[in-house]
Amino acid sequence: MTLAPLNEEQLHQIRDERKEQIKAAALQVFARKGILSAKMSMIAETAGISNGLLYHYFKSKDELFTSLVQEAMAESEAALRSVYDMPGTPLERIRALTAEILNEDGTPYFMLIHQAATSDGVPEQVKELQQQYSMDTYVDMLLPLFEEGQQAGELAEGDPRELIASYLSVLSGVMVINSNGSKVYQIPKPDMLMRVVARK
Repeated sequence: MTLAPLNEEQLHQIRDERKEQIKAAALQVFARKGILSAKMSMIAETAGISNGLLYHYFKSKDELFTSLVQEAMAESEAALRSVYDMPGTPLERIRALTAEILNEDGTPYFMLIHQAATSDGVPEQVKELQQQYSMDTYVDMLLPLFEEGQQAGELAEGDPRELIASYLSVLSGVMVINSNGSKVYQIPKPDMLMRVVARK
């Protein structure tokens, strides 16, 4: 019995699945090793494929890193924008967003963004992405929600941009500790982090 050859759609699906498998492996390796220490051979081994097949999908480590950072930044933007679709008061929505950000599923993605911002040897295209997704970008996204929360008397008074920047900086610090897998520090609960922004 001979097997029927795969049609174009099946081949396309296999290629897409293989690409996702490579990206998942690369995410683990980059999050653990950083861009300078990560090697394509480590990524191939983690993905369970040959080096040759890996290079068939991504020409270089830089291309793979850039692709992942682009995805991670787009995901982070989508997560912040989703706060406007959530029910509840501004403070309740910020709390729900905080819980979502602290969810461990997103930790490798966050670590990737952190490394893109702090590591040496980052590709030029990633530096351009960082300008596109700067702290100001995220502050601008959350500004209407925080202003609404201040007007409702739920959030701390003062410059809302400064309040958002403080909130995001605290979250970033918590995520870096979390992604390092350190048992020395306790990851705070979302309600504890709400004290940074809530009106006393």
